[in-house]
Amino acid sequence: MKHIVITGGNKGIGLELCRMFVLAGHQVTVIARDFSTFEFSQHPSVECIEYDLSDVNGLESLCEGIKQVDVLVNNAGILQALTYESYSDELREYSLNLNLVTPVTLIKLLADKLKKVNGRVINNASIAGQIGHPDIWYGAAKAGLINATKSFSKSFEGQVIVNAVAPSPTQTDMLDNIPEHRQQSFLKNTISGRFATAEEIAQTIYWLATDSPAYINGSCIDINNGSFPR
Repeated sequence: MKHIVITGGNKGIGLELCRMFVLAGHQVTVIARDFSTFEFSQHPSVECIEYDLSDVNGLESLCEGIKQVDVLVNNAGILQALTYESYSDELREYSLNLNLVTPVTLIKLLADKLKKVNGRVINNASIAGQIGHPDIWYGAAKAGLINATKSFSKSFEGQVIVNAVAPSPTQTDMLDNIPEHRQQSFLKNTISGRFATAEEIAQTIYWLATDSPAYINGSCIDINNGSFPR
């Protein structure tokens, strides 16, 4: 049994991932703001920590309460679908903190615990960090998270395996934040003409967290159905 920490594990991709780990017999800690509709809130294998992950200042205290971690999944994020001109300072700070500063800080704060067990980190980045996304701060944060993945993998020198995924738009609540015309434009570029499912992204993250070879380290796996071939 492993101890898994998932940020934003209460819904969407994080919820599907939580389900996979629970069914496989692991202990899961979910960190999120709201557990009112979380189906695993009373499950004996799931610990729920209510926390606003945009609050960078409280992360040290948060991590002190996490006694063991074998896998850290930085999944929480937000897409605000705003252009540069539409961002207030507060919204910019919120986006950067939640999408970049907090994931990087969690890796740093939990590093010693992860090293003890040759742990793994998976960062949920985005195609937005690769294509010049119109939501500039979201795109910049996700590009930074991909860079952080590569940087930490090198600095850990194999003691901790660090990888990322870069999904394209996925069928979660966040999809509602993308204007309809942008959704349709994206779909025209996919091979199958549909969005990814949360389960498909979660399956990839689960593989990176469990069975992927250790030689896959510092990588970012594209999950975009041919919409951004490289």
